Amino acid sequence: MPRPTRPFELPDFYMVHPARLNPHVDEARSHSLRWARGMGMLEGSGVWEQADLDAHDYPLLCAYTHPDCDGPALSLVTEWYVWVFFFDDHFLELFKRTKDRAGGKAYLDRLPAFMPMDLATPMPRPENPVEAGLADLWRRTVPQMSLGWRARFAESTRNLLYESLWELSNINAQRVANPVEYIEMRRKVGGAPWSAGLIEYATGAEVPDVVADARPLRVLKDTFSDAVHLRNDLFSYQREVEDEGELSNGVLVLETFLGCTTQEAADSVNELLTSRMQHFEDTLFTELAPLFAEKALPPGRCADVLAYAKGLQDWQSGGHEWHLRSSRYMNEGATATPSPLAGPSGIGTSATGVRALLSPTGTQRPRRFTHVPFQRVGPSVLPDFDLPFTATLSPHLERSRREVVDWCLRMGLLQPQPGVPASHVWDAHKVARYDLALCAAGIHPDATAEQLDLDACWLAWGTYADDYYPVVFGRPRDLLGAKVCTDRLTLFMPLDGSPPPPPANALERGLADLWTRTTAPMAVEGRAALRRSLVRMTDSWLWELANQAQHRIPEPVDYIEMRRLTFGSDFTMSLSRLAHGERIPREVLDSGPLRALENAASDYATLMNDVFSYQKEIEYEGELHNAVLVVQSFFDCDYPTALGIVDDLMRSRLSQFQHVVAHELPALCADLGLDAPTRDAVDEYVQELRDWLAGIHVWHRDCRRYREEYLSRGPVPVPSGLGMEVVRPAWLRELAATPRALPA
Repeated sequence: MPRPTRPFELPDFYMVHPARLNPHVDEARSHSLRWARGMGMLEGSGVWEQADLDAHDYPLLCAYTHPDCDGPALSLVTEWYVWVFFFDDHFLELFKRTKDRAGGKAYLDRLPAFMPMDLATPMPRPENPVEAGLADLWRRTVPQMSLGWRARFAESTRNLLYESLWELSNINAQRVANPVEYIEMRRKVGGAPWSAGLIEYATGAEVPDVVADARPLRVLKDTFSDAVHLRNDLFSYQREVEDEGELSNGVLVLETFLGCTTQEAADSVNELLTSRMQHFEDTLFTELAPLFAEKALPPGRCADVLAYAKGLQDWQSGGHEWHLRSSRYMNEGATATPSPLAGPSGIGTSATGVRALLSPTGTQRPRRFTHVPFQRVGPSVLPDFDLPFTATLSPHLERSRREVVDWCLRMGLLQPQPGVPASHVWDAHKVARYDLALCAAGIHPDATAEQLDLDACWLAWGTYADDYYPVVFGRPRDLLGAKVCTDRLTLFMPLDGSPPPPPANALERGLADLWTRTTAPMAVEGRAALRRSLVRMTDSWLWELANQAQHRIPEPVDYIEMRRLTFGSDFTMSLSRLAHGERIPREVLDSGPLRALENAASDYATLMNDVFSYQKEIEYEGELHNAVLVVQSFFDCDYPTALGIVDDLMRSRLSQFQHVVAHELPALCADLGLDAPTRDAVDEYVQELRDWLAGIHVWHRDCRRYREEYLSRGPVPVPSGLGMEVVRPAWLRELAATPRALPA
């Protein structure tokens, strides 16, 4: 039988950490074979025969990815992988091929019962090999691990299981995800975060709870996960897309999004894979040591984190070696003897090839650090946003315009801060033309006069801080001063209503005033949620400063995810969530569909901001945090091409927002059996997100923060009474009146 035509040639992979083989691989083979047969996964299962299990060779995978653990630990880890791959194929045969979503949900709903935190809790009687295998493995694994690990591992296992419904829903709808949605969902359904939990077990090095949720550890896990999944997508494209009809594959996602050939999409996936691996390295070498110092982590616990990080590297390299050899994947010729210029060959040498290290994927890192700031780019070009939501402005807009300026004067935002060089970042002219009240009036059109004033002042405070940090801390590279300033801000957000300390500057004074006015009617839980969103926002500003200090353009995935925080999306949305907190159950607020809805809205808004602010940030501020610049750096392309890609991404995120509203939220409400009042509350929140997007668009269109005539420091007229009748500049009127197509 002729070999099927390959859809693309495998690219050169970026690998710098050598793979090693665990000497207990044969022991793991014999144990896992007996175990799989005992669980009913082989003959008679309708999924696998022994020949399938032998050909897949999961013991080889685990021996490569866990090279240092002893024989019993390797056998147990191998059985976990046999279980998870059997689940994947079992779910495929029973529910994906038949497109039986209801049956798939019922199947998945039983599985969490086989992962009790307390082993004294009785489990149901297993009804299939997946349940039997999970029950057995859970009983044998968790006694050796802490409750914190059990909770993390159970959560990642649930995510792995339940997000299979997302894949099934996309198959039923014949829908290919957009790149951002795919990366986020693949982390759950792809299983690499689950693998990271087993790395803690195999290395005997649990991540301490005090740092488990810190950004550096999250980034290590996320970059590890993304790289594992993207690598798997390259090797499995032929089997998944051409044989199984699978739509959740990164090559297919980029092929669809970019409108390119399969080979070009595969090369782009490999570039993204490389950027994720290099970001892992950047985080490992630059962010762990400061975290250890900040948390005063004892030496032994520091060693545990480093052993865990090394385990992630071992898995990455070992997984690559296994993909080169497993019968599950397209890898013919991948292990053939290379050119002498490629370096040595054989087990563990995939990280040593000169050709791979010097391949085009290796040029990404220099591009990220060699951008020339303050280049002349000219006025920002605006695409047709085609936002289908109509903005309605609050009738209290004029009053709030006056209040914002008065409040900024009272708080001291319009004058230099005592003893702080370059701190005179705002004056009355800037506040007037920034018109933050217009933004508040659009995103909260039904607010009372007092609510609108408060919203507008919050926007003013956040925008002032956004301008203050880069100038006061970024230009002198004062990361310590920024850290001290940011940590002090938490003192002005007391949860118990106690008075804050005397403010040292306008930033603290404004936060103290807004916090007191906002949280006075709130319960402690609401205050805690609001404080968390504010802390995430202020901490994200430190991430921007660290990039600025290293003159580093962020890589695409990290940028998209952090931009939601630096823009304050979570904070401004949290004000609406808190208003519905008692009407919408926590399981809905924390659900995948609602988070996907919020993330899609946030990404549309932040990308819109980057399109409008491109000239301001690139030409006048020397900024590195702009999506258009990130795309230019990643794809090594010009401004029009990058703008076209960003515009396409905006449209795909908006399309996802509407898809979630039309399909995923109704399915969630039906799955949870929500009553009519609760569904009405969900619908109201969706409408508030539409208002949020429409208001942000109107503000960007009509304010005078991003227009070239004001960026060039020309005269700034302040209308009498602070009325803001806006006249769009000639170049913008011409662009708006002229149909324009972005370059392909």
